[in-house]
Amino acid sequence: MWKSLGQFILRYRIALLIILLAATGFMTYEARKLQLSYEFANAIPTDHPKYIAYQQFRKKFGEDGNLLVVGIQTEKLFQEKIFNDYNQLAADIKKIQGVEDIISLTTAISLVKNDAIEKFNPQLIFGAGPFSQTQIDSIKNVFLGLQFYRGIIYNPETNAWLMGVHINKAILNSKKRESVVAQITSLAESFGKRNSLDVHLSGLPLIRTVLAIRIAGEMKWFLLISVILSAAILLLFFRSVTSMLLSIAVVGIGVIWSLGTMVLMGYKITLLTALIPPLIVVIGIPNCIYFLNKYHVSYGETGDQRKALVNMVSRMGIVTLFCNITAAIGFAVFYLTRSQVLKEFGAVAGVNIMVLFLISLILIPVVLSFLPKPKTRHTKYLENPRLRRWLDRLERWSLNHRRFIYTVTAIILIVAVVGLFRLESNGYIVDDLPKTDKVYVDLKFFENNFKGVMPLEIVVDTKKKRGVNNPVNLAKIDSLSRFLAAMPEIGRPLNITEGLKFANQAFNEDTNYTMPSEFDLANLKPYLESSRDSAGSGNSFNKLLASFMDSNRQQARISVNMSDVGSYRLPQILDTIQKTAEMLFNPDSVVYAHELDSLKGTSQADSVQIVDSSRLKQNATIQLTGASVTFLEGSTFIINGLKESIMWAFILIAACMMYLFRSFRILLCSLIPNIIPLVITAGVMGWLGVRIKPSTVLVFSVALGIALDVTIRFLINYKQELPRNNYNMKQTVIETIHGTGISIIYTSLVLIAGFIIFCFSGFGGTQSLGWLTSLTLVTATITNLVLLPSLLITVIKKKK
Repeated sequence: MWKSLGQFILRYRIALLIILLAATGFMTYEARKLQLSYEFANAIPTDHPKYIAYQQFRKKFGEDGNLLVVGIQTEKLFQEKIFNDYNQLAADIKKIQGVEDIISLTTAISLVKNDAIEKFNPQLIFGAGPFSQTQIDSIKNVFLGLQFYRGIIYNPETNAWLMGVHINKAILNSKKRESVVAQITSLAESFGKRNSLDVHLSGLPLIRTVLAIRIAGEMKWFLLISVILSAAILLLFFRSVTSMLLSIAVVGIGVIWSLGTMVLMGYKITLLTALIPPLIVVIGIPNCIYFLNKYHVSYGETGDQRKALVNMVSRMGIVTLFCNITAAIGFAVFYLTRSQVLKEFGAVAGVNIMVLFLISLILIPVVLSFLPKPKTRHTKYLENPRLRRWLDRLERWSLNHRRFIYTVTAIILIVAVVGLFRLESNGYIVDDLPKTDKVYVDLKFFENNFKGVMPLEIVVDTKKKRGVNNPVNLAKIDSLSRFLAAMPEIGRPLNITEGLKFANQAFNEDTNYTMPSEFDLANLKPYLESSRDSAGSGNSFNKLLASFMDSNRQQARISVNMSDVGSYRLPQILDTIQKTAEMLFNPDSVVYAHELDSLKGTSQADSVQIVDSSRLKQNATIQLTGASVTFLEGSTFIINGLKESIMWAFILIAACMMYLFRSFRILLCSLIPNIIPLVITAGVMGWLGVRIKPSTVLVFSVALGIALDVTIRFLINYKQELPRNNYNMKQTVIETIHGTGISIIYTSLVLIAGFIIFCFSGFGGTQSLGWLTSLTLVTATITNLVLLPSLLITVIKKKK
């Protein structure tokens, strides 16, 4: 079959070449439409309850992740020059198209009671400016007397000041966000330089924008470096410019197809899909090396170029096919997960690895058929004396030192398994950024001074229209708010009761910032109703009141910002908040549920015939949502999905190997040398304290699919050489070591070098993918060239 295919390719080479180039032209046209994704990757399925709850929240209350924050730390803010410049900074940022609102010292309001019409008149505390030092000193005390702003836009203990910038949702999800964020950053940094202050910027809009820009930049650089590195290695191996250019053409077309595929599938560039083009280069070059190596060997044997090309396709076609199938499986299994970001990565990578095989199968023999016959210098690498000496050593080890090989392998495995049990799972929103990165440093500034910028939303559904107005419910909301404020990881909560305290202070015209009593609420009611009726008038206090209740006043919202505590600590915090809220709003159902639970497994359990449903009835439902919750669910979903993908990759690859070799013994021999490197890599992670997170779990299924290339090439060559050696299995193993050893070493070097470049990424996850995959491939090369031959000889002896 493969021989006939080789003859078919050469017979119709011009037609096949035209079809390939025309299809590539179409994919080039499509690839030009590729766009960056400016949203956090959708890691959880759209039918997941947490995702549904988050979308319902956004629909009802608006966006929770559109706040960019600007922070400074100084005792001199109320000096005339700095204060007026800070005021001008807020005004300049407000003028930027896409900026909806500014929350800062200079835009803060106070409430002035108008008894004549029973209404609060919100007034800017500082006005338009500029201000003299006398004016600033006079108004300063008015602002500092309003406790509502403490912990929100300033921290009196650290002299830190925060300016919040709300950005339009449509702008955030488009390329225009880059310009908006750049303008805000430029204005803020200019302010800092003029006043010799360190300016810190953070918030989801800024983090998402910076990451998107860096992803696009890294993709271009890694693609360029991978091509240059591959070209250099090919020139070193083959000493032929034409062989190098042909290989680069193969992977270049593969990259174009991968970008076009993203567009045709409706995907955008994310942190994961940005890795696909350089991965195509890294995976495609070994295809070229194996085809060219077999072509040179066959030409040396036959001296006939056409026969050598047909023999190349007939001998290496099936090998390369199954190598690409296993590599594609290593990526495509991600599509079996329920995480959209993994589905996209798996679909594009899996499809294009198989496309890469077709490109190699068509382009390499067709182009070689038009080129002159290879010269002696082009095949000189086949007689590399240094590599030959190493292959001789491998042969001796496999034949004479198998017990030593097994003992060393067992010791390394024991150490690795101990390290494996030291692995911990934990992920952070800015996990992939180095600790010295400005984005990370600025995030820590806001965590240290304002307890963070990661949004967490708590929605209390009273289940009754106008239920939020109930003084009892307001008191419970305030109690929950005070509980949250006392938690070290959570910033000052904002909710309807904070607005009421602000109004109560204005109503009593004093300095007491307290929750109004039921009697005070009755007196405040006309003023509050008046404010709510004018909620669309545009003043900040009206917007505040409207934003923390739904239109029916049935649901209340408590908004907090929190630290990036990680996926291990976050569930504990959320569980504590949920339990506290349930005890506040549904004490009877919580106590009764606990009573029933305590009876389970006891003799009293049978005596409980009737459950008092009235005691189980909830007075209110508590829903925790926001970007922090969706991040936790997404991180958990990705890690679990990746674990499942490893299992599926193992099963599917094992099925392919069983189909290919039709021998359970050979199957075991093929899997053991590839499982051991994965265990060793996991052990190294445990000993070095590398946490299990999406970027590190990704390594295992990818490395498994790629590392098996070496095994397949070794075993298929063994299978092909067996009849030629009259089924002398030991002699066949020896010849297989010498026949495939050089090309295995060359391709392993290409793969390892290709993944090493990811170590120079600015993202920790990409760095982990680089060095962990390289480590796995190094180990897999050693086990396949040392352990695999030993296992084959041992199995053969036992079989005899």
